[in-house]
Amino acid sequence: SSASRAAARCLQEALLRAGRWRDSAHLLMGDTEENGGILGEVLDVLQPQLSKSSWQRCEPVKLVFSWTLLQVTRPRLSPHLPRLLPPSLLLSDHHLPENCMLGVRCLHHIVLNTPAADLRQLNRAEVLHQAALRLLSSSRVAAVVQPVLFCLLDLLLVLEKPPSSLAPSCPPRKNSRHDDVLRLVLTHMEAEHKVALRRVYAAALPPYVQRMGVAVCRHLKRLERVVLGYLEIRDPPEETSRLKVLEVLQNTIRAAWPRMQHRSNALLCCLLRLLVDVSSDSELRDSIRQQLMDQTCVCLKLLDACSHGDVQVSDGQVTRGLNYEVQQIQTFSV
Repeated sequence: SSASRAAARCLQEALLRAGRWRDSAHLLMGDTEENGGILGEVLDVLQPQLSKSSWQRCEPVKLVFSWTLLQVTRPRLSPHLPRLLPPSLLLSDHHLPENCMLGVRCLHHIVLNTPAADLRQLNRAEVLHQAALRLLSSSRVAAVVQPVLFCLLDLLLVLEKPPSSLAPSCPPRKNSRHDDVLRLVLTHMEAEHKVALRRVYAAALPPYVQRMGVAVCRHLKRLERVVLGYLEIRDPPEETSRLKVLEVLQNTIRAAWPRMQHRSNALLCCLLRLLVDVSSDSELRDSIRQQLMDQTCVCLKLLDACSHGDVQVSDGQVTRGLNYEVQQIQTFSV
């Protein structure tokens, strides 16, 4: 209730004043190792109620635990990792979306605030990776999938170097965990029909493709199907999915340009169709329409560049009677 929240705030403020702490984070972490705050004591109190068999009996315990964890940052988090990681995994594995989201948020905070070497010890990072993959494979709730995707993006850097950072002189690239995650995301995107999930996947895809670099060539066939499918379907009012997929296409063309020439025909037809659809859509705001037109034209220019100027676009292919849309297309060979 609002009364209990107000009373809790008053108690917290009085406690901070009494101990001359700056804020809650200072209270929990302290200043130095000698004055390390009260995090250990708080966890001592919470620990008996955070086991697999007992945490659901007292719902507020999960809120106290998550609030406490999210206040703690590096380097104070790492020493308490053995007591913070298991409850976070328990929450993330729960069937209720709100508990699952809370657990994923805690896990992501742990990944961001723990040195990579500590996460790799005792196979902790691999355990986190498997838990996140399991959630990504099974959950159909957009509010759960979104934090999982961004948690995985940061966790992968703990487990391996990004494919885009490997030098050309390295041995032939093997499939990596980045490949596994991208393959799973693209597979879900192909079959997904829920608007909320399509937006979540489309928003998360650009950093994954950019992280892959030239290794995205291994996924071109599936990625092309996703791009074509998402550009064909409207996503009003902000057209988030289309804009993100256009960004993905630009990153893909830049990274894998030698492989794009023989795919240019299908992509060209799709992009021109998109220009026609956008120009005739009276429900679109002018600013969104302009963004779509600009990003589409960037894709056309990149396709033209990787095809050595062989992309041919005629006014008739775009549409009859277009105004500024045709003027943008005329930057190509007519």
